[in-house]
Amino acid sequence: MSRPSSGIRFLIDATEGESRRLCVGIEINGPFTASTLTVHFPRWVPGSYFLREPIQHMTDFVATDQSGNALSASRKDVDAMRIKVSSEATSVMLTYRLLATDLSVRGNHLDTTHLHMMPPFTWFMPTEGIDSARMNMEHNVELHAPKGWTPATQYTDNGHRTGKGELTSNQGTTHCFTSPQRDEFLDAIIECNPNEMDSWDVEGRTHHLKLWDSGGHEVDAGMLERFKLDMDRVVKEHHALFGIPAWDNYVTVIQLTENMRGGLEHLNSQTSMLPRQCLMPGHEDEYRDLVSLFSHEYLHQWNVKRLRPRNFLDYDLQREVHSDLLWWFEGGTSWMGDMLCVRSGAWSEEDWRKDFMRKMKRHTTRHGMESESLAESSHDAWIHLYRGHAFSRETQISYYLEGELAIMQLDAELRRRSKGDVGVCDLMAELCRKHALEYEGVERLGVTHKDIRRALTSMKGGRQLGSLLDDLMHQRQAPDMKATMAFFGLDLIPEHVPKDGEETHGWLGLNLSGKGGKVTVTSHIKGSPIRHCIMPSDEIIAVNGVRTSSVKALKTSLKGKAGMEVKLMVSHEGIIHEHTITPSSTPQHGVKLEGKGNARWRAYIATRQSN
Repeated sequence: MSRPSSGIRFLIDATEGESRRLCVGIEINGPFTASTLTVHFPRWVPGSYFLREPIQHMTDFVATDQSGNALSASRKDVDAMRIKVSSEATSVMLTYRLLATDLSVRGNHLDTTHLHMMPPFTWFMPTEGIDSARMNMEHNVELHAPKGWTPATQYTDNGHRTGKGELTSNQGTTHCFTSPQRDEFLDAIIECNPNEMDSWDVEGRTHHLKLWDSGGHEVDAGMLERFKLDMDRVVKEHHALFGIPAWDNYVTVIQLTENMRGGLEHLNSQTSMLPRQCLMPGHEDEYRDLVSLFSHEYLHQWNVKRLRPRNFLDYDLQREVHSDLLWWFEGGTSWMGDMLCVRSGAWSEEDWRKDFMRKMKRHTTRHGMESESLAESSHDAWIHLYRGHAFSRETQISYYLEGELAIMQLDAELRRRSKGDVGVCDLMAELCRKHALEYEGVERLGVTHKDIRRALTSMKGGRQLGSLLDDLMHQRQAPDMKATMAFFGLDLIPEHVPKDGEETHGWLGLNLSGKGGKVTVTSHIKGSPIRHCIMPSDEIIAVNGVRTSSVKALKTSLKGKAGMEVKLMVSHEGIIHEHTITPSSTPQHGVKLEGKGNARWRAYIATRQSN
């Protein structure tokens, strides 16, 4: 059944990649409700809680009517344009160019090899001058791209034509799409490049995989097939928990780079960016990260896209919209995404343990839990998460990492009290049934903390767990991971326990960067013995008069120096200072899991799939 058209056509032309500028057009047909048409750029995208200003990349803005007559246009506020519309105008065409050099999952990137496009940072949205109901009607989207390029997008494909582009007159192929309404239009991606797209069926649902390498490196065919098989395993494990979804055609875009990493979920799609080693034979750690990132972003189709904080049901992308629940939506997704990796068989148990140790190392070297709760971290994501600095870890936490560990503690307690019958994964599935978009018979769309608490305390074994949930969310304290893992018959021990008589290295409690023959302090680690005299950005020049030109050389110079005085020469703001300091022994944190685990552990990592 066709939907009514909005009468708005959104155009882009990617045929001038050498300029790094995307040509953009918006055709808005009447009727107009006022003599002034106002259009705003969205300033954030769902899943990325940081205000950006895409209008800063715009040049050459022109507004014309249906006859090509120029219309008066002027800037309004920080993110908008205002266009004077005559009473005779039946349509308005806006054209402009956008610099597209943001190589990330959160922005536009165009060169001669591909286009990655984010709708909120590409098109203005009409906010005044037309009936607002039109924005939730069907939109037409047209992409003019170089010949031989093919697009990957969740927009509905309406065919293509060859010839000149409407915005540039360059030869190429125009790909035509529709999107049913505002949310699906904005919460989307287009990746267009010459690489073929893989498409296949997983339990009746079509999955598409589109790759792009920033340097043009060819992907190893064997590793690609391995990844597709592991994608199948992960998808089926999600289906086993949540049920096979009603939606179809899920698009995965993988961007391979030299050293960048990131992921962002969209409705029925994701863009994940990783170092290209992740699809090279022999790089098992990097491959494990690729599988994890895919699972995390795929899980967001339930836990963020369908199940949302109640105040995210109707996105306002012009201003900050705060939620105290990002620890659940991101931390919970991190926890369950990786659990589904190991349960599906895409990860081995050893893979899970290695990744858990990596997380525990990060957890035990931070001390922000004494200053910030999960609710506070979630609410302040807009000013903290994407704006970290050298002292962040002293007063701030990551609601991803600490939220994941808190949910593990809650999960273990729920399993204990229900005698293993249910866990937090069942809680998430139940919340979807009660509160998620596109589910039949929901009680009320969107969730609050009270909804999560109510669902938890209604579960078998959950009756008395409301206070634990409250404490984990609001108390400024670290989750009890030792007790959590003990429930599964596992012990948390240090990664390296010094043997009797073993020479101990001096520990400074610093995060360091070694580049260009210089060793620079980037931040302090909890318990640093030289916090009082060494600051971030200081350069460590020598230990006991011996030059240190690399991090390895510095560690070598501190061998056997634990508990002993040493002279540390540093440069602070270009002035040389010498400090007499006493390095301590490396703190022995419990970060590594020891033991085979008990029956509860084996059930914890077991698959739900029937086959």
